[in-house]
Amino acid sequence: MIPGPTLSRTRNSQYLKNESMYSDDDLLMLSGIQHMAFCERQWALIHVEQQWAENVKTTEGNHLHERVDDPLESDKRGKIITYRAFPLISRQLGLTGRGDVVELIYSEEGGVHIDGYEGKWLLHPVEYKRGKQKPDDRDAVQVCAQAICLEEMFNIEITKGSLFYGETRRRVIVDLTPELRETAFKLARRMHELFDNGITPLPVYKSHCKSCSLIDICLPQRLSGKLKASDYLRNELETD
Repeated sequence: MIPGPTLSRTRNSQYLKNESMYSDDDLLMLSGIQHMAFCERQWALIHVEQQWAENVKTTEGNHLHERVDDPLESDKRGKIITYRAFPLISRQLGLTGRGDVVELIYSEEGGVHIDGYEGKWLLHPVEYKRGKQKPDDRDAVQVCAQAICLEEMFNIEITKGSLFYGETRRRVIVDLTPELRETAFKLARRMHELFDNGITPLPVYKSHCKSCSLIDICLPQRLSGKLKASDYLRNELETD
């Protein structure tokens, strides 16, 4: 939570869904929704089988996030207050984690009240990515999930978020449409379904597999899908 703000608690958001609430014990990692949007097998390898591997892209991404993932702190410049490593939770999505940046933007029309500051402030999530804008919505759905967390935490409406890409040094505005929100909820439900049942989906080899850091663990061109990746690797070691 933002340290110290007095919040406007008017509950009028058309986007707050009547979803079943997850308990604290059921919460999954918020950052995983981007993995799920990219490839549900990749998500399961990381979050169900606890497999992981680094490549150049993940290493560069980690370095980029280290620059914004300091303990929660604020920085005010003009009409924008910036909070880094912002704690987030949604019991509707069943997800929790930290947002790279949440900006509070001064607004004369509506928003939350912040102790020590006059007026009202709109919340705007910003997610940092190492590369460039993707042709699909895997990045957009992550910032959308962050916005859903903020809406649930503070009973507000958020219409836009942003993605900052390290390769192009550009910020891209994300419209948080009903369709994108529904995708976020659909992906979150699938994450819980796979996790609760310990399921790792079958591999399907596609062109994007070449850029995946888990390709040597996933083995999409060799693994039949009858075994978990961890079981396959164990059998290979025993055979050797």
